[in-house]
Order: sequence, then structure tokens, then C-alpha cells
Amino acid sequence: MQTEPFVRRYRASDRADLAEICVKTADEGKDSSAIYPDPELMPTIFAYPYVELEPDFAFVLDDGAGRAVGYVLGAPDTADFAKRFRTEWLPLVAERFPAPDAASDGAADVMAGLLHTPEHMVLDELTAYPAHLHIDLLPGWQGRGYGRALINTLITALHEHGVPAVHLCVVRANTTARAFYDRLGFRLLTVPDPGPVRHLGRPTATDGVPGR
Repeated sequence: MQTEPFVRRYRASDRADLAEICVKTADEGKDSSAIYPDPELMPTIFAYPYVELEPDFAFVLDDGAGRAVGYVLGAPDTADFAKRFRTEWLPLVAERFPAPDAASDGAADVMAGLLHTPEHMVLDELTAYPAHLHIDLLPGWQGRGYGRALINTLITALHEHGVPAVHLCVVRANTTARAFYDRLGFRLLTVPDPGPVRHLGRPTATDGVPGR
């Protein structure tokens, strides 16, 4: 029976929905299918490892009929997550997505390079913000308050786990996403040479923080 949309924990039966959400939002919130021909590439980097390695910090937006139409995925300790990504996750997927050679510069090769260098997630400037997150919603579910609900759910879980603060990356050109994060209390963090992305962070405690 159809009910109202609600946030719940990820479950294994959501895996296909998770992949669809990731692919359809991976190009700065738009469909990335034409950019990355293998539909498993982006979920293998940005979705699957989180639900496998940190299932306690994986939440989805259920449309009310059991289908996941958005998600927020987090890691409470980015440095530890990067280590486990290399030792536990990468061996499972490296054969399908081998490391690109030095001359490769296509979009898929760039992403494969990220897959094979999880240490890029660990930056000294972000030590005070040990957790990180990824959030995506299918286009029809954006701008309706569900992103706020997802992030608040994850931040509560991180706070209850004793994590003091969380960070995320946003593409500089994605001004809509930046405005959304600003409203939720995320603030720009100083990271030298961040390239096309900006790092934003906020405490997990909610006292005095907007967005609840």
C-alpha cells in the first residue's frame, strides 16, 4: 500500500535503486549515462562502498511504495574509510575497473583514477571534520524538503556515534547545491588548491545551527 515518502535505513534490496540514483545525478545533479558508458562505474566509487563498509550510515528516501528515490551515505572516519576502501573494497572491483595509464584523460579514466586512489579523500585541512557524506535525489524529488530530511538523519546518526563534524565536496559550478548546503549550516572550509570543487563542513551538534 502506498504511504507518504519517508527516510529509512538502506537495505540490500535497494541496490539497483541506489545505482540508478547515482547515475542519474552524477553529472552535477544531472544524468551521467552519456558520459560514463558503464553504469556501474559511478556507483562503484560513490555509492556501493558506503553501504558495504558503513551500512549504519546509509539512509534512503522511500517513495512510500518501497522504492528508494534518494540517498545520503556517510563515513564517520574518512581516514579509516579510505584505508578500508583500499584493502576491502578495491580488490573486489579493480578487475572490472582497472587503473588508467598515465596518458588516459577521458572522463571515465579520471573516475577510475579516483577509484584507485582513495587516499585523495584524506586531507589534513579536514581533520576537524572527520566524517564525510554524499547525498543525491532523483530530479523529481529535489526541492521538496527531502534532502534536508536525509542530511538531518545522517547528522543525527553521526552525532550519536560521537562524531563532532562532517564535510562534503560540491562542484564549484553547482551554485544550486551550494545554496542548499549553506541553508543547512555548512560553511566553506579552507583547502589549498581544491580544483573544481569546494569543501564545506559543519558540526553534527544542532545547537545554533540552521537547517533543522
